Amino acid sequence: YRFSISWPRVLPRGRGRVNEKGLDFYDALVDALLAIGVRPFVTLYHWDLPQALQERGGWTAPDVVAAFSDYASLIARRLGDRVTDWMTLNEPEVVAFAGHHVGVHAPGVRDFTTALRVSHNLHLAHRAGAAAIRAARPNARVGIALNMSPCEPASDAPADVAAATRVDGYLNRWFADPIFGQPYPADMLAHYAHWVRIPALELAPQPPDFLGVNYYSRRVCRAGGDGPLGVTRVEPEGSTYTALGWEVHASSLRDLLVRVTRDWAPREVIVTENGAAYDDIVRNDRIADTERTSFLREHISAAADALGEGVPLRGYFVWTLMDNFEWAHGTSKRFGLVHVDYDTQRRRIKDSGRWYRELIAAQRAVAV
Repeated sequence: YRFSISWPRVLPRGRGRVNEKGLDFYDALVDALLAIGVRPFVTLYHWDLPQALQERGGWTAPDVVAAFSDYASLIARRLGDRVTDWMTLNEPEVVAFAGHHVGVHAPGVRDFTTALRVSHNLHLAHRAGAAAIRAARPNARVGIALNMSPCEPASDAPADVAAATRVDGYLNRWFADPIFGQPYPADMLAHYAHWVRIPALELAPQPPDFLGVNYYSRRVCRAGGDGPLGVTRVEPEGSTYTALGWEVHASSLRDLLVRVTRDWAPREVIVTENGAAYDDIVRNDRIADTERTSFLREHISAAADALGEGVPLRGYFVWTLMDNFEWAHGTSKRFGLVHVDYDTQRRRIKDSGRWYRELIAAQRAVAV
């Protein structure tokens, strides 16, 4: 079961005074999971930064990397006797660019130069945080969850091919290359030099014990557009789309996992998020979400294909267990296997949840 720690819940000021009640909450959660035979996977940062840190500059603050390292050490020391599997950050690309360039996520900044600086500090935070976890718990398995997508040109035109390469650099290589100890990609450093010169990463690399891959859709790219990449995203005709307008393209998950294995050779790969939002309707106390079931069936099959091609795939997490607060979309977009009535807080297992329960029960029986 994958869950995140709320940094403000345990360190309301970002550093210093610890909220023991917050730590007690996670103690109880981990103990409850272990009591029923569920293995916890802990993410340290899923986008909730302590307000006190934000007021000092957030992910651009001079002490934010040290603060994250202290926080990682605290949590590893507290939970590491029972938790083995850790992720430092969830989707640093979203933190940097959705939060500091597009501005649709907190803190709502719209400045590309700031976003690039934030991306650099997130790399430093990953390295410092991973080192802190390993210092506190030498047997820990430490990874990171990256949102990744295959980036394809809309045509064979050289401009579209170059556009897809830029988006791949922005979304995939800018984050994965340094995670695996490589320098920033040279083509993106050259492109970004118009806004800011990014320094070399001064902290030692912390190669992951596993790479978490969050996959939802591919990117089809056409040259042209007003943004810093000069690219327009194309929605192919004839495709099906989720309630968020994301193309359903299961074979791209297989393509992505094979590419990740070829280009970065992770020790292990775990699909840490994969799922779809649909406009679920409750009828006769039932949610017949056939589209979500089909989505999951197709994507799990694609993951199995990748496994058969030598990808060291060791796990798969559906996004998500129950309907959630979906960031800029609030509660309007539902990803869960379990339906949440937000007025009453009643939970109902959707048909997709029942299907998934049967699937994993059958696989467990085969494994045993």
